[in-house]
Formats: sequence, structure tokens, C-alpha cells
Amino acid sequence: MSIIESNLDEKRSFSPSKHSKNSYNLTKEDLIKLNKQFQIDSNKTWADLANTHILWDKNFTNVVSGEAPFYKWFCDGKLNVSKNCIDRHINKKNSAIIHIAENGERRILSYSELYAYVNKFSYALSQLGLCCGDRVIIYMPTIPESIVAMLSCARLGLIHSVVFAGFSSNALRERIIDCKAKIIITVDAFKRSGKIINSKDIVDNAIKVDCDFVENVIVYENHASLSYKKLRDLVWNDILPTCEVNIEPISMSSDSLLFILYTSGSTGKPKGIMHASGGYLLNCIITNKWVFDLKDQDIFWCTADIGWITGHSYVVYGPLACGATILIYDGAPLFPHSNRFWEIIQDNKVSIFYTAPTAIRTLMKVGEDEPKNYNLKSLRILGTVGEPINPKAWMWYYETIGNSQCPIVDTWWQTETGANMIAPIPGINSLIPGTCTSALPGIDAAIVNVNGIQLTQPNQGGDLVIQKPWPSMLTGIWGNDERYVQTYWSKYSSKYYVTGDTARYDENGNIWIMGRSDDVVNVSGHRLGTMEIESALVSHELVAEAAVVSYKHEIKGEAIHAFISLKNNPKNKNELADILREWVSIKIGSIAKPERVSFSDSLPKTRSGKIMRRLLRNLARNERVTGDTSTLENESIIDQLKEIV
Repeated sequence: MSIIESNLDEKRSFSPSKHSKNSYNLTKEDLIKLNKQFQIDSNKTWADLANTHILWDKNFTNVVSGEAPFYKWFCDGKLNVSKNCIDRHINKKNSAIIHIAENGERRILSYSELYAYVNKFSYALSQLGLCCGDRVIIYMPTIPESIVAMLSCARLGLIHSVVFAGFSSNALRERIIDCKAKIIITVDAFKRSGKIINSKDIVDNAIKVDCDFVENVIVYENHASLSYKKLRDLVWNDILPTCEVNIEPISMSSDSLLFILYTSGSTGKPKGIMHASGGYLLNCIITNKWVFDLKDQDIFWCTADIGWITGHSYVVYGPLACGATILIYDGAPLFPHSNRFWEIIQDNKVSIFYTAPTAIRTLMKVGEDEPKNYNLKSLRILGTVGEPINPKAWMWYYETIGNSQCPIVDTWWQTETGANMIAPIPGINSLIPGTCTSALPGIDAAIVNVNGIQLTQPNQGGDLVIQKPWPSMLTGIWGNDERYVQTYWSKYSSKYYVTGDTARYDENGNIWIMGRSDDVVNVSGHRLGTMEIESALVSHELVAEAAVVSYKHEIKGEAIHAFISLKNNPKNKNELADILREWVSIKIGSIAKPERVSFSDSLPKTRSGKIMRRLLRNLARNERVTGDTSTLENESIIDQLKEIV
């Protein structure tokens, strides 16, 4: 029986805040009742939740249908996600969006203003001849217009695919081609750390080749003065109607696709993760209410870019469907000064703050005591996302930012899961630094060994799996059912959804995430496929072979170490390493730059020609080389591989 051993021992525990125990959306009694109901009849419980939280155009009779792995949720029911997010909240007094630009400019949209804006842009899109199911790429920073674009697509039954605005033209092109997008929505430019990023230029480069199916590029004029291609390019403001319009939201089947979101995988080509309307929306709503205790009066700031799933679920769809106020910041966390985050929280009275451990560690490094100069008393819930948080950062977050009063919800979930799956519930669970605690109601998580047998003993690590379907689960990979089955279900013969993460239980039954079980690296909460980075490196004329692994990084959580063999010996390895880093940045984006580079005559391979990634991981992490190296073709290169540039 193969298990992953763990010696991590964290004994600190913090009880729920006494002053607000009785004010949370979910009480201890509620939780006990919910869990019992799920045990008795999970389908009925999901149905009750769906009927309570979603505005249906047509009631469903089927809760979950189909067989693993192709499940459908509430499939005979009809709804519109945009309608659920804005139409039903049009008379609310609280703001819908507070937008803070990098230069400090502040813009506020009420729910009625957001409703009017979405209707106008929906009308503009409807005039372009688009049909239900057509794909739209959104390549924009996190500004109100990007949210308007998402909600307008949802209103018309168009499938949007938001691409992170930091990706290069090559990465963007790959995604455009895969989903055959008819329309691209972008900005002319935006600022990051005071530097202007010319998004329109990146889009133009992306669609130069093999993208004849792109009919229009819609450009929101944000910063720059640009040239436009006649007939193809349209200016955002020019296509908006001059008068108020009301576009009736199209009633969509619950299992109709809402969006495609690309996530990297170990095989190189990004996976187009598909999420359907009804089930996804349900989990977004209930996790915002349960995990973040979201209420109308809250100002919820999730720092994620809308190009990631966190931005979809906890910036846009979840909070807006709950009728809360979201704050979005279009800028870098340390610009124009290192206390930008604390300033924004203070000035806007943010009550819920959700960010990545990388950001927390970065802010600690620039000034552990700096937050004390700001009034952060408006905060009542703190959250972390994207990667496990180390106990040191957790404690600083809890004591310095939360004044030892705010519960920290350490959330585990994935692009594929759509919403939080494992997290503490504020006011109920005791908080232990470093653990995401336990599965949420209705989520049947387990840890299994290589034979698929559940591990229940503490500190025995194995594969984290989900045993039963859940509403916000991915419905597949765009255009590739075989890859969907192979990636997520085949390991245990479709018995479980395989998360790709390893985990363990502690003595109290809390779940601790131990890391990835595949070759996906997690840099600053961003999952990047090693094969994509390797392909970018090998595309350089001087590179013969490349292999990429991760190692622990103080700030980023994980960083990238690239092992490279060259066609010719370089005169200056340091200079070449910098050239290759920039090359990766151009090909994929700056987030994928290798932190470390090692050059060698060749890469370590077995005699059958397979690169020994296990050995490279050992070297990158400064670990003792473990396992059998007898199949290594050339042992003499190990010393070369240890040299870091």
C-alpha cells in the first residue's frame, strides 16, 4: 500500500470569533442539519437549495442525470445567469461595482446602472449576427467593461472565454483557435505598475495567422490612440445605442454552457474547461453565502483577475447573484506604493478580503508592520485562494490584518470544480494555520492510495478525490471528451473525480493539501503546464531540450526551474538565461518566466529516452536524489545540473 508520508505538525488553533458568532449566514445548527439532509437524500437537498437561491424561468424536475463522468444538473430547468445577477437586484440600494483604477480614480455603478449598461452592450452584440452558442473571447483587465461583457454574453446565450490579460499573443492565439471565437472583446491598452500594456497590439498579433473565422474585434478605448482595421474592428462606445434599451434575457437550459476557461495541463495544450449555467451558479451563490458569509451591506474585494476562475466565481457571478457590492482594482498591488492594498481597504471600508498567499507573502516582505498605519477595522472575513498558505503567512494575516478577530477561510478548489469545495465555515470551525479544514456540505471528498482505497489514518497522504458529482463541476473539455475522461476520471476507472492534488488528514480530521501529483506548477496561485513552458523554451533556436519543474519559493509559493541543454555551448550563460526568460515571457507571459536556469550537455534520461523528472525535482528542491538511478543514461551530467544561473 503506497502512501505519502507527512511530518508536518501544527498545533495552534483559534476558536470562532465570539463577537459575531450569531450573525453568520450559516450557524452550527444549520450545518448539522444540512449535512444530515445530504446523507439522507442528497438530490432533494440540492433541489431545495437550487429552488431557494436561483430564479428559474422554468422549474426543473431532474436534479442530476447521466453517468460518470458526463453528469448534467437540473437539465430540464431554464434560467438566465445575467438575469439572476442583475435583473432581480435592480432596485437594490447598495452599489453593484466599485472600481478603483491604478491612478486612484474611483467609479461606482449601482445595480440599475449596471443593468442599463449590460442591456446596451447586449444590444450591440445582438446586432453583429451572433447566435446562441457562439464563442466570444474577452481579453481585458479587470474593469467594469469586462464584467459588462461577461454578463452581456450570458444574457444572449453566448459562450464567453475570458483570457488573462497578461498572456502573450501566442497564448491568446492558441485559445482563440481552439474555441473558434467569432468575436474578440479587448481594450486599446491598460496600465500595470505605471507601464502601458497595448492589448490591441497583442490581439492584432494573435489573429494574424489561422484566425480568419474572427469576424469582429470590439475595442474599449481606455488609454491609447490606435489604428483600426476597417470592417473588422469596432469601437465599444460607437456601437452602443444612444438611448436606453431592454434586451430580454434568453432563457437557457440549465446544462447549456456559460463559459469556457482555459487552464494549463501537463500535456502542453491548454484545456478548455466547460461550465454549465445552473449548477455552476448554484455553487457560486451558496459558497459566497456560506464561506464568505456574504450580505447585501458587504464590500467584497477578491483581488483575482477575471481571467481566472476565482475572478469568475468570487468577483462576478457569485457576489452579483447574491446582490452584494464587489470592489475591483485595476492595478498592481505594490503600485504606486507598497501599501496600496491597505489604503484601498481603509478608504472603501472593505469587509471581506480574498487574496492569494503569494500576495500575502509579498506584502509581508515589503513591510510587516505597515498595515498598522491603516484603519482596517471594516474587515470581518479574510480568505486565501490558489495554493496552500504556510502557517507563518497565515499568522501574520490573522494577527496583523485581521487583528486576531477575522476568521480566515483557507479555500481549496479548482477551475474544474467551479467553486469552493473544502473550506472552514466562519463562526463554526476552529481555525488551524495551513489547513483548508473540511469539505463543504454536499461535497464528498476523500483521500485514497494508489489502489483507490480510502486513507483515514492521520498523516498518510494520497490522492484527493471527489466521490460524488456536485452542481458546479466541469462538464468536460471543449472539443475533447477523451482528454476529459483521461485527465480527471481514468485513474480509478471513473469511480472518482481525480483532483490532481495530494492531501492528508490530521488527527482532528482536517484536510491538508500537500501539492500537485502531476507536472503542473503553481506559481503565485496560477497553474501553468510544464509542457507549455518547455515547448516555448525549445522553440528558441539555441535550445535543444528543456525540462521544467517547480520548487518552493518564499513569495510565489512555487517557482519555476528550467533545465536546458543547448545546441552549442554559450559564451555567457547568465546573458543567455536572461534571453530565454524573456523569450518565455513573449511566448506565454511573464508569469511563466523561469526563476532558475541550469544548463547541461544533455538532460537526464533513462535508456529508453524518458526524461527523469523525479531526479530534476530532487535537484531543484535541493533534496537528496531518491529512487533508482540505474537507468540513467549519463550520470556525469548530474553535477552540471546542480549549477544554477
